[in-house]
Amino acid sequence: MNHVIIIGGGITGLAAAYHLRQSEPNIAITLIEKEATLGGKIQTERTDGFVIEGGPDSFLSRKPRGVGLAREVGLGERLQGRNSQFSDAFIKRRGRLHPLPEGITGMVPTNLQALERSELLSDEGRERWKAEATVPPRLDDGDESIAEFVTRRLGAEVFQELVEPLMVGIYAGDATQLSIQATFPNLRRLEREHGSLVAGLQYTTANAVAETLPPFVTLPSGTAELVETLTAHLAPTVEFRLDCAVTSIAEHTPRPKRPETDVSPSSIPNPQYLLTLSDTTTVTADALILATPAFVTAELLGTIDSELGELHRAIPYASSVIVTLAFADKARNRVFSENSVSMAGGRGYIVPTIENTDILATTASSNKWYGRAPVGTTLFRVFIGRCGRQDATTYTDEALIERARTELRNTLGITQEPLLTRVHRWQRGMPQYNLGHLERLAAIEVRLEHHPRLALAGAAYRGVGIPDCIASGEEAAHRILTADVRIAHPTL
Repeated sequence: MNHVIIIGGGITGLAAAYHLRQSEPNIAITLIEKEATLGGKIQTERTDGFVIEGGPDSFLSRKPRGVGLAREVGLGERLQGRNSQFSDAFIKRRGRLHPLPEGITGMVPTNLQALERSELLSDEGRERWKAEATVPPRLDDGDESIAEFVTRRLGAEVFQELVEPLMVGIYAGDATQLSIQATFPNLRRLEREHGSLVAGLQYTTANAVAETLPPFVTLPSGTAELVETLTAHLAPTVEFRLDCAVTSIAEHTPRPKRPETDVSPSSIPNPQYLLTLSDTTTVTADALILATPAFVTAELLGTIDSELGELHRAIPYASSVIVTLAFADKARNRVFSENSVSMAGGRGYIVPTIENTDILATTASSNKWYGRAPVGTTLFRVFIGRCGRQDATTYTDEALIERARTELRNTLGITQEPLLTRVHRWQRGMPQYNLGHLERLAAIEVRLEHHPRLALAGAAYRGVGIPDCIASGEEAAHRILTADVRIAHPTL
């Protein structure tokens, strides 16, 4: 195998390229990206002292490949946690901000005293939570939605008021459709092993090994620092073709060098992939990694495996928008000191679906992370777009900025003009692991057995965070590197 092509220049494709290069220095690698820049959803703008994230602003440290890759490229010492001075988070309910109860573990409340102090739950809701240990565990392997699972274990009130807004902050999806087995399989495992979800989480927390890093980490100049450093490592030996789209993929079998009459089955070359690009040129590869959204993968693979294409086409996506606004110091003083619903010591709030708004959350980025805004200013991110409502990416920038300003005005009392605004649209930006997702993944794996030198990676499969995507890219690279072994020994 001489030449591997990777389609997609987000963190997944870059991680795949890095793993290939580290493992096999002599393989030719080409990475093709339709945009003019690398990074995909990891987009950081640095301007006038502001660090503005267009996509994710951090990643989980407990998932090893985010921290692992950062350390491998020399960024381990630069990883930093959230600003501990602003540790409080809130839930917006009926127009007011309520502190998120302490003891939330894996999205699930585990601290009775904190729940008794919270105004988010009624007496009946707290009693239902306390009865969780008496609910018989479901011991079979059947799937259910997040809404069904949490309601069954903890009651409808805990789900609606606490768990659902936390879940939406991760998947931006519909909890009545999202699969618990595909999104949070550890919760089902805890139920089966301990008979009680709360007891299982309390046991896990009590016996957890002390973490050396904060739960969420980022880099001082933004998440794009990882992309930039990774790109610098790859640039000398990887061909990057940016602003270039793949329009079609075909399988191509090279002609044997010997006369046709001398050809034996063992001498027939393995098929290559023939890619047609947006500039009408073509390029061939011995192996191919697609690190693209499922709907793009569906179109590209449709000509070589229609069933594989249809399986990807069936993966749904949700859209969302991030509006970033900066304000002068008087906004900070008002928001964090004077307002009756102030976020004193807070980093942001989330909004449950039952509030009937398309606002998902608001984050005070300059409180959450060090060095995100100049002294005397405050930087906010407002997340807009909820499943089941109009696609927020179709609104104009002006309408989205006004929507964000209205949210900050009504909730935090900020009325002044912003110093800076940015809008980042993510149309079909988040794959949805709905019921049936795991069965679909199993069917995809079966089809891939027919294409040993084809690998698929990205957020569409087994995790949407940065560490998940890195791990997915690395696994795809490993599949390609072991393709010849699997071809020679198909029973492996």
